[in-house]
Amino acid sequence: MNLNLKAIEAFVGGGSAGLGLGTAIELALLGASVTITGRNENTLTDALKLLDQRNGQVHKYLVLDYTDTTSLKTIITSFAAKNKIQILINNTGGPKPGRAIDKSPEEYTEAFESMVAAFMLQISLFTPLMKERGFGRIVNITSTSTKEPIADLGLSNVIRAAVANLGKSLASDLGEYGITVNNVLPGFHETQRIQSIISTKSKVEGTAEEIIRKNMVAQIPARRFGTTEEFGAMVAFLCTPAAAYVNGVNIPVDGGRLLGL
Repeated sequence: MNLNLKAIEAFVGGGSAGLGLGTAIELALLGASVTITGRNENTLTDALKLLDQRNGQVHKYLVLDYTDTTSLKTIITSFAAKNKIQILINNTGGPKPGRAIDKSPEEYTEAFESMVAAFMLQISLFTPLMKERGFGRIVNITSTSTKEPIADLGLSNVIRAAVANLGKSLASDLGEYGITVNNVLPGFHETQRIQSIISTKSKVEGTAEEIIRKNMVAQIPARRFGTTEEFGAMVAFLCTPAAAYVNGVNIPVDGGRLLGL
């Protein structure tokens, strides 16, 4: 099985923590040179130290805020012109929790721009090189809510579904060039995001965080939250030559929580 990513450059959005960092770590272990993005430079420099360099990789970071749509295009365009990215991991923090009906039209617009439009910007800038070299991997980190909406994550449910359908559409557009586009759907993993959801739910319901966590774990056949490395391992595999014929799929990494096929 060819899992070798030596001499391949990868770009991981939201790579300073959580699922993004878990993915960056696994890509580096397979030999890729990784650029991670995030809003906090100190966090990025700390995260960079965790990436394997035994294959002579050169890892980088890029200070980037996906909610700042004004500067996003300038920063990404400049970066794409100077780097040879063949693996793109589209990932950013999701919208704040809350019911779909309680979100304003402006919040929907902002969420669409910071995720769907931002991801498409990156894809449009990085795919020309992928086409030229006949090898490219694009992985969108979405959510299991694309298959089964999650309560009190209304806006996220909507936007994540849009990202998933973007990925499915692009898989058809780019497959002939040796580029695969897949969506990976995280379930409950030990991240700041999941802790934020637990804390918010605790305040809204007046229920202790420990009880909410216990109830969430009870939904998972594995009876535990996943680790970021376990999630990252699946994403990294999809980026390897071994996964060349896996294209346009939605893969849950959720310990079996989803009941649907």
